[in-house]
Amino acid sequence: MSLAAILVLAAGTYAFRVAGPLLRDRLTLPDRVRELMATAATVLLVALVATSSLTSGREFAGWALPAGVLVGGLAAWRKAPFVVVVLLAGATTAGLRLAGVS
Repeated sequence: MSLAAILVLAAGTYAFRVAGPLLRDRLTLPDRVRELMATAATVLLVALVATSSLTSGREFAGWALPAGVLVGGLAAWRKAPFVVVVLLAGATTAGLRLAGVS
């Protein structure tokens, strides 16, 4: 039973991944729809970042984690390499927690 479910999910995932390149030349979207899709993707990313950095379970995550995310975001905005962004965000969060900021 579980092997069949895994195979069905794998086939569905592959179908979604291959649909984009196959439909790229067949489907023409208006410019307004393209702009809305780009905006929607940005809004979803911001919502994900806010949810995962401000909450831990059902409670507020404390100030150290959002501060680390903010530092990482600023470093990414300044076009720092990905490793530097991750290290700065982690070091900021760990440093604040070590200093007693929850």
